[in-house]
Amino acid sequence: MSGTFGPGTAKSLIPHRYPILLVDRVLEVEAGRSISTVKAVTCNEPWYQDIPEEAADDDYAYPTALVIESWCQSAALLGAHGAPEGTAEGDVVLFGGISEVEVHGRAYPGDVVRHEVKLLQETAGATFFEGTSSVDGEPLLTVGRAVTLVRPASSLDAATSR
Repeated sequence: MSGTFGPGTAKSLIPHRYPILLVDRVLEVEAGRSISTVKAVTCNEPWYQDIPEEAADDDYAYPTALVIESWCQSAALLGAHGAPEGTAEGDVVLFGGISEVEVHGRAYPGDVVRHEVKLLQETAGATFFEGTSSVDGEPLLTVGRAVTLVRPASSLDAATSR
């Protein structure tokens, strides 16, 4: 499957749900190669609920950690989209790490953040990604490397029961 899809398909591929599903639409995906997604920032999101009435516009900068999380969800969608049928049963995809992250700007309510993710390499149990995020073509974030790991869910159960 290539092309575009929305939150219904995204929820079938990754476990994220409200309020932490941070990808609104997949604009384009080429399985095993790349994905382009968008996240629309609105001031109705839960992270803005405690901002005081007298807050300035700059106080509404979207949290950088959530921009990174949204980009990582895009990478997870790319990895899951290209997975052969049935390989995920009994397995869990874990965030392994991220490096060479540069923050170039901020996003605000009304902005549409565009994420571009490229799959660099797949090995037994690990997938490596790189990419960018932007708003209106202006750089917001650069990710030099991120890795996801696939592990059997049963091995995680054993580790947590000790």
